[in-house]
Amino acid sequence: MSNVVKQSDEHKRSSEWKAFFFITVVLFPILSVGVVGAYGFSVWFMQMLFFGMPGHGG
Repeated sequence: MSNVVKQSDEHKRSSEWKAFFFITVVLFPILSVGVVGAYGFSVWFMQMLFFGMPGHGG
């Protein structure tokens, strides 16, 4: 029975490492690019509709 528990624990640890690398290498970079892009788009859209270009407030 100890052998079965050891194999299950190794499988769990392996899947945790795979999930960790997926999150740090794939998911977080995609989310950060998406968040920065969405923020930039919202600033551009607000300038286009309401505020105008910066520095042209005369």
